[in-house]
Amino acid sequence: MDPSVLGPLIPIVAILAVAGIKIARIVTPVRGPSQDPQLGSRLDALEDEVGILRRELEETNERLDFTERLLAQHRTDRLGPST
Repeated sequence: MDPSVLGPLIPIVAILAVAGIKIARIVTPVRGPSQDPQLGSRLDALEDEVGILRRELEETNERLDFTERLLAQHRTDRLGPST
């Protein structure tokens, strides 16, 4: 086919593709937690687990900060006063 014939078809195909996507979104029902009873409980369990992991990460960061301060203090003690 001649490229001059295909040129005008590109916008038409793009418009049809956008319209098809919009129609598919309207026709396809949105799944929510009300459709799957296990989804809500699974989401709650995941939120609880993320909360636990955040607390553990905070504790680990506090321990790391403490260890870094302790090591830095120990280094300055070993080096002695600067003259």
